[in-house]
Order: sequence, then structure tokens, then C-alpha cells
Amino acid sequence: MRYRLFFFVTVLFVGGLSVAYLETRERGAGNERREPAEIQVDRAPLDGLTEAGNPTSYADTLEKVRPAVVTVFSTKVIEEQMRRHPFADDPFFRRFFGLPEERGRDQPRYRRQHGLGSGVIVSRDGYILTNNHVIEGADEVRVSLADRREFVAEIVGSDPKTDVAVLKIDEDDLPRVTLADSDNIRVGDIVFALGNPLNVGQTVTMGIVSATGRTRIGLLGDDAYENFIQTDAAINQGNSGGPLVDAQGRVIGINTAILSARTGGNIGIGFAIPVNMASNVMQSLVTYGKVARGFLGVNIQDLTPDLAEEFGIDPGEGALVAEVVPDRPGDRAGLQQGDVIVEVDGKAIPSASALRLMISQTPPGTRVNIVYYRDGDRREADVELGDLEGLADSGPARPGENELFEGIKVAVIDDEIRSDFDLSDRVDGLIVVESDSASRHAENFRVGTVITEINQRPVNTLEEAREALRSGRNVFLVHQQGVFRYLTVTLD
Repeated sequence: MRYRLFFFVTVLFVGGLSVAYLETRERGAGNERREPAEIQVDRAPLDGLTEAGNPTSYADTLEKVRPAVVTVFSTKVIEEQMRRHPFADDPFFRRFFGLPEERGRDQPRYRRQHGLGSGVIVSRDGYILTNNHVIEGADEVRVSLADRREFVAEIVGSDPKTDVAVLKIDEDDLPRVTLADSDNIRVGDIVFALGNPLNVGQTVTMGIVSATGRTRIGLLGDDAYENFIQTDAAINQGNSGGPLVDAQGRVIGINTAILSARTGGNIGIGFAIPVNMASNVMQSLVTYGKVARGFLGVNIQDLTPDLAEEFGIDPGEGALVAEVVPDRPGDRAGLQQGDVIVEVDGKAIPSASALRLMISQTPPGTRVNIVYYRDGDRREADVELGDLEGLADSGPARPGENELFEGIKVAVIDDEIRSDFDLSDRVDGLIVVESDSASRHAENFRVGTVITEINQRPVNTLEEAREALRSGRNVFLVHQQGVFRYLTVTLD
């Protein structure tokens, strides 16, 4: 009886497992036979706006700009001097190693150095804006368009003081961008940076205008003209020279540089040259082959709160005239030391750098209306600007405006300089007041060196010195540490 009961229970248990297994298979089989899930797909591209009118895409806007953005490849030949073995001149050493029997310095080796940057086409006939540092020293420049066409580009001109350069390619009916008025941009405006960072291909990044009128960043040197737009749109190596574009697809700046951590990567602090400045420099380079800058002939400084109170001017307004150079435009117009310039042609002057920038971007010979305060009285003067490049005509040369050649700045010797440098009355000429350590001439022309003759011609003004210089070898008679000596210097 027990065996029958055990058998019966066993059959029931096994039978239950079989039923459960069959039910499971039925359910699995049912899954395989189900119809595909019904999902909703909208394959239409974004139309750019939400129902509330807010933007959802800038693709259409950027499509107008992207064909005009180019990649700039520069090439220059670098001379490399081979390291010379200390026994290289030993005859036994040379015979032992099978070297030719020759003495003297080894022949230099040369290599090609390649650079990468970006640019933007601004005219149908092929003028391109980019940065000076992208093409500086280049022996050859090639431009690659968005449609993969490549051209050898002519360097029309460049301006290190603003880091602007202009290229030209020989092609007609090219895509081009539209320029905006960069004076009208505001902090918070949406912007896009376009270019070819790290040679990965054309790239667009998005951000806002973080600040305007950034000066004294020190990116271009002490005597440069800085007035940067700051943005957090990602800018990296290779972006230099590409456009900074507003939300309507208009160019407002030329991407130039970033402040970065030690890695050199982007941390959201990028700078662009305002397009008003860039286009002004471009037109001057195209028309004259150089940048023609206006010159007022005054030394100016910012008004500190104490000085503003002393001169009766609101803080953050105007540029204080610290010195008027005799017989220069400002002097001829009646400006005096202590005047505070607050307007030029109706535009407010908030600082000394703003005045310097505005005057520099005005062509020489232009008459401008200047509003200034003297002893609390508001006055006006019409001034015909001089030419900054023609400062050597007369009068004392001034630091920052008196470079004789690469990295060497000089001044005319006057009584004050003669006293400061303890110069003998028998020493006349031009004295070196600044010698850039990066210049190849710094060792021969240290600060305090007096240049008395160039190529056997006495020189007492910057104009005389420049006229005496020639391409190739030049002979200088200089006075250094109490003695006269001759130097031979080769200039490009």
C-alpha cells in the first residue's frame, strides 16, 4: 500500500513539472510571435524654433557661415646647427671615423616647420582674415576650403600690433561672410567659434560674450593694441584666425588666443579681435600695404579716483593728458598738460587705452573733434591727426614709437638723457633705451649704447638713422662703456 501511495505521489509531482514546463514554453513561444512595438518617429530636422518661439537649432544660421571658414597651413624653413663634437677638428679623430678632412664649422641642417590655423573669407575675390601669428615667418601658406579645394595663398600683409593678417587666393565667386558692428555686441550675447582645432576638421563651439574691451592682457606685447572680446566658447590650437559669429550668422570677431592651465587646453577664457578693428586693419593693409595709424602727439594716462576728484571729472571717464609733445597735432590744436579728453567725434572716452585705440584706428590726415575739460570748463578742438609712422620727422623719439631695427629702440640724446646716462659732451647720436633680449642684436646693442654713425654717416635723429641703414651688412660706430668702437651688423 505504501509503495502504491509513493508511486502515485511521484507521478503527480512529475506530471506537475511537465505541465509547468509546457506552460512556460507556451508563454515563451507567445513572445516570439508578438507584433513590433508601435513607436513614434519624427524624422524632420529642427525648424529652429519651439512653439513658444525659442531657438532649438542654429544649423540654418551656421550653414551660411561654414563654407567661408578655411584652414590655413603655413610652412617655414628652420635652420638647425648641428652639435659639434669637441674632437671634430682633430685630424686623427676624423681619419679614424672616416670623416672628410675639413675644418671649420659644420654645415647647418634645415627642416620644415608646419603650422596650423584657421581663417575666414570676407570677399568674393578671395581676401581672407586670419591671425598674424598663424602665418608669421612663413615661407609658404596654403588654404583649404570647406569643399576641400586647396590654394596657395598670397600674404597681403600683417600687423603684429593687432595680430591681424590678410591673405589672398586667386579665385572668384567664393563664399563669404557678413561682418557685424562689433561695437554693438553685449555681454551675454550667444556666439559661436568656428575653425579647425587640432586639425580634427571644421568644428563649431557655442558660448556667450563673457566680456568686451579686454585690454592689458599682455598677449601681444607692451606696445600692441588690445581690445579683445572675451568668450567661453571653446577655442583650442588651430582655432586661431577663425571667426567668432553671433546668433544671426554675422562675424563679430577673429579668434586669437586663450588663457589656459598648464595643460594648454580650453578652460573657458578665450579672446577674439573685434571685427571692426580687424576689418580696419585689413583695409589699410590692402590699400596701402601697411597699417596707417593716426597720431595725436600727447602722452595720456587713466584717471584714478583721486585724480578724477582733483580734476573735477567723474571716475571712469576720460583720459588725462600727462604731456604734450611740441609741434605735434595736439600741441598745434591747443591741448595742454592737465587736460582731460572725454570725447572724440561724439564717442565717449572711458580710459586712456580707449583713446589710444580710437586714434590709432583713424587714418592720418583725418580731422577729429575732441571734447576735453580744462580747469572744470568744457572745451572743444578740431585736430588733424598726424601719421604714427612718420614720427621721426622731428623732435625727440619716444619709447614704444622708436624701433630702429629688430628689438632695438633708441632715443635722441637730450640734456636729461645725457645726465641720466652720464654721457660726455663729446658723445652725440642716438642712445639705445630698450634692447629686447629675444633680438639677435641684443648683445651688441645693450641699453646705454650710443650710435653715432651708420655706414660712415653721422646720425642724430631716427630719420637720419633709418635713411643710413641698408639691407645686408652695415657698419656702426658706437660708444660703449666710455670707448668708441665699430660694429658690423647684417640686417634683412
